[in-house]
Amino acid sequence: MAAGMGSRYGGLKQLDPVGPSGETIIDYSVYDAIRAGFNKVVFIIRKDFEEDFRSKITNKYKDKIRVEFAFQDLNDLPEGFLCPVGRVKPWGTGHAILTASTLIHEPFVAINGDDFYGRESFEIVADYYQDKNATYSMVAFQLDKTLSEFGGVTRGLCTVENDLLDTVVETGELKWSESGVSSDRDIQLDGSEPVSMNVWGFTPDLFDYLRAMFVDFLHKEGDEMKSEYLIPTVINNLILSGEKDIHVLRTGSKWFGVTYKEDKPFVTQQVQSLVDRGVYPKQLF
Repeated sequence: MAAGMGSRYGGLKQLDPVGPSGETIIDYSVYDAIRAGFNKVVFIIRKDFEEDFRSKITNKYKDKIRVEFAFQDLNDLPEGFLCPVGRVKPWGTGHAILTASTLIHEPFVAINGDDFYGRESFEIVADYYQDKNATYSMVAFQLDKTLSEFGGVTRGLCTVENDLLDTVVETGELKWSESGVSSDRDIQLDGSEPVSMNVWGFTPDLFDYLRAMFVDFLHKEGDEMKSEYLIPTVINNLILSGEKDIHVLRTGSKWFGVTYKEDKPFVTQQVQSLVDRGVYPKQLF
């Protein structure tokens, strides 16, 4: 199956080793993607990260998978718009994926570069796109498999109807409590709820929607210094307008990420456990 995979990078913490042979989290994602049948990876990074990124990450993938780069630039805006003087914050995940539009002409999966999603996550989305009529999709994780032991986290809490995504609501301060899981919203949670961890499957017509909605976003929020054009907002708009269905694909995988610096030893320990169990080889590439 032809597929691209977009990963947005905002800093070099993604280059920190977590595996026994110096592997980064993105190494495990690329390894899992290759095993699931993906044949191309598109890294979306800042141009000034390119040299460091090639030497520490992508050179090791040679002969394993096709690698391309897209560069997110604050000044890469539609005609008639200018970046506000003094803005340094990237325009968000919607803009990041849009920068890869000339490189992706097939169904693709967009993920975060610094999140560990697990083998099953890539397999179920790859299987979904074996169907030529497949449209958009989201891999849903179980809330209790995404929490941190070191503090509250923000997750996209999902409501699902007939295996289709209904809403994604950003919910903060999610953490274990005596009654289950507490949050910054007045709702009862037991940890079994589906959440989005930014594993999205798309077909290339997404880029048309992204371009149109980005113009609307810039008209409304383009003068702000910290406004972000985000994929969950795009998804909600497409659902509300009835233009797209988002098929929910559920995974039992445990998610790992470095939300807090204290998470790093935990992630390293979890990866080592997977290596010890034979899920991954001691050296990936």
